[in-house]
Amino acid sequence: MTFDFIVFDWDGTLMDSEARIVNCLQAAFVDYGLPPPGREAARDVIGLGLDEALMQLLPGADPPTRRALVIGYRRSFLETDRTPSVLFEGARETLEWLSGEGYRLAVATGKGRVGLDRALAETGLGPLFHATRCADETFSKPNPQMLLELMDELGADASATLMIGDTEYDMQMAVNARTKALAVSYGVHPVERLMPHAPLDCLHDIAALPAWLNCYGMR
Repeated sequence: MTFDFIVFDWDGTLMDSEARIVNCLQAAFVDYGLPPPGREAARDVIGLGLDEALMQLLPGADPPTRRALVIGYRRSFLETDRTPSVLFEGARETLEWLSGEGYRLAVATGKGRVGLDRALAETGLGPLFHATRCADETFSKPNPQMLLELMDELGADASATLMIGDTEYDMQMAVNARTKALAVSYGVHPVERLMPHAPLDCLHDIAALPAWLNCYGMR
């Protein structure tokens, strides 16, 4: 197979931000006077758009409640929470290698635009990506719209597009967009939730991606 367009999920795939996201979800509930979700329940929705995550965590919540929780989460994530979020080891070097080899790169994430732009600026990785798409700009995963918009923007063919992510939402989105997917095992969802969606493989280290491409995805 040959790939020239690689789309990455962000949280749990390139950046280890699980603890911060969970803390901020729980804080939003507490600040609104609601019992917070457990850590496992909060982990499980990482990768979805924020509104979709809240619908899963609080089924039946009315729109004003969800809006208040969204505001509380964003305030905590962007202003008050200081839990470190760092790139996974080898992520920067892998992206730089891909860029140097001429691959077109993109991000499809459940983060909001403000959060992603801040992360790209803080890590200095923004210039490596040709396009990005966030859940507050289009439909949330596993809807294929993020991938379809990115492919349309860059003129990429589905057969040459590879989606890389750590959740079943990433894998489902790739299936729905008729692209190939590559799972990573070190993020939010365990391997047994990823493999039923038929990714090409599952990497245990993002730094293994160049070698994997040299074996399976040479252009």
